[in-house]
Amino acid sequence: MLILGIDTSGKQGSVALARCSTDLCEIIEIVELTGGAFSAQLVPRIAALLSGHALQPKNIDAFAVASGPGSFTGLRVGLAAVKALADVLRVPIAAVSVLEALASTGHLAGSVLAALDAGRSQMFVGEYSIENSPTLTSEQLLSDEEFVVRAQNTPVITSDPRVAELARTVQSRVVVADRPRADTIVRQAWMKIAMGETVLPEILDANYLRRSDAEIFSSKAQPN
Repeated sequence: MLILGIDTSGKQGSVALARCSTDLCEIIEIVELTGGAFSAQLVPRIAALLSGHALQPKNIDAFAVASGPGSFTGLRVGLAAVKALADVLRVPIAAVSVLEALASTGHLAGSVLAALDAGRSQMFVGEYSIENSPTLTSEQLLSDEEFVVRAQNTPVITSDPRVAELARTVQSRVVVADRPRADTIVRQAWMKIAMGETVLPEILDANYLRRSDAEIFSSKAQPN
């Protein structure tokens, strides 16, 4: 199965092309996307990636996409592209949480916290039970103080130095990993596809965990 993976959740993005079968995903190529220009780069990079391997969009069997949490604008760009392409090509989509992908890279077992710095003294935190693959317990937005309490006695995996430093203040076991890219998203997506955990384009949505500034300011402006 040929899978195209897209991650536009962070400051930098990526697109990966992979061929997957049984329990193996061979990453054919991964290309980087420059932050701040996802909307201008994404479709041309996908076209160049496919043509570079003598492939066409019709050869894609499924899409993998990072569904968040992360950049509001970036996620919208990636999800909109996947929705449009999957709708035209009539192929399945597997949406993967960035926190789930992060949890899968830590080589840990049991209960694990995957955490990313959300800014504003807050953390995106996913609690997973890991055996062969991460199983979601919960994902939520926590304050720094709430995170420190939650991290006691639970291993933490993160790609952010500030998160690692906070976790170490309560003697948590900390694994520092690279932020997941599109290749990691593809590998997690392949497991979902194999289990039939796919979504239709009209149902695909972002997992923001936090409201946008526009939504916050709008709610504050509403009269009581």
